[in-house]
Amino acid sequence: MKPDYSPWATASRRLIATSVLILAAIAIDPGSSVAVDASGSSAPAASARRIVSVGGAVTEILYALGLESSVVGVDTTSLYPPRALAEKPNVGYMRQLSPEGILGLDPQAIVAIEGSGPKETIAVLKEANVPIVTVPEDFSENGLTEKIRTIAKQMGIESRGACLTQAVDGDFAEVRALRAKIQRPVRVMFVMSLVSGRAMVAGRKTGADAIIGLAGGVNAIDTYEGYKQVSEEAIVAAKPDVVLAMQRGKDSVTAESVFTNPAFSLTPAAKTKSFVSMDGLYLLGFGPRTAAAAHDLAGALYPELASARDTWKPRVLSADCRS
Repeated sequence: MKPDYSPWATASRRLIATSVLILAAIAIDPGSSVAVDASGSSAPAASARRIVSVGGAVTEILYALGLESSVVGVDTTSLYPPRALAEKPNVGYMRQLSPEGILGLDPQAIVAIEGSGPKETIAVLKEANVPIVTVPEDFSENGLTEKIRTIAKQMGIESRGACLTQAVDGDFAEVRALRAKIQRPVRVMFVMSLVSGRAMVAGRKTGADAIIGLAGGVNAIDTYEGYKQVSEEAIVAAKPDVVLAMQRGKDSVTAESVFTNPAFSLTPAAKTKSFVSMDGLYLLGFGPRTAAAAHDLAGALYPELASARDTWKPRVLSADCRS
């Protein structure tokens, strides 16, 4: 069978490929971890003064803990704080790392989110005796605090980690209190991409599924795990009350593209034009600001909670855990 090189097929392939890269950047496949430290076990990197950070949440945590001056390189998913990618050398995409690009920065430690790679690059880094701290990925409150504890322990700054964890826990407590006010949970469908009428939608065990639950919603898709393209029949049958998407520039899914789609036009979400779009790393990155993202999403899903959302100030944004 000859490949289809028609304009529609080419555009479709490109956008789907972009979607897959973005999803991977926020670690939709935590089970594919290949990053271990140089000895094959977890080793402290407390003395490291030259750190390469791989993973948006990892970089955000390192900066929140006051280690930005020790960070000598970041990956392309390190979008927050914005100055990280603007000021630090870019070592590439987290799953397509080049050993030369990393070793050229003369790192004393690499702190990488679980699933970073490829395996060949990790093998070269291990042979170079560069300690690699693996940060576990788990889309949950406990998973987030474990990320912070892991990094703080390996960097020898447990007290700073405890400070940041306390702020994050306080924010999650506020989110739980907000969820308790919800009378009727809404059904939410997260749409990653919409190409020629075909929607890629989040199922169970994804960052999208987790953030929807934290915000007090119900994932409208629970028949599979991961992100998959679904049929028009599946969209109609799911009956989403709200469509959720992430912002990614010109490739963003828009309310217009969703509600002019024949399948989505038959959903409850279309009747009320209920569409929410949020920054991708903020929404799905599961870094220190995740409780704030869940709080914001809850306010968007439930208009009656909007006042609580607008007056709330996340502890994590004002906490000083840098020394």
